[in-house]
Amino acid sequence: MRGTAARTRATRIRHLHELIAALDRRVPHVERSGEALIARAAAVLRADALKRISDLEREAATDSVHSNVG
Repeated sequence: MRGTAARTRATRIRHLHELIAALDRRVPHVERSGEALIARAAAVLRADALKRISDLEREAATDSVHSNVG
């Protein structure tokens, strides 16, 4: 069970890193209507993805510590 959870967590982390990379590659076009709103939404999404990665990595570390104890 732990192995499956670890693989799922690793996949989620990889996908979140891919999302962040895609957001970072995007070039804002300030001349376009609504672009400022899109840029702000992208920044919020990026911050949320980074927080989720941190949470998942903390879970992995906690699982690792618990599996080494028992």
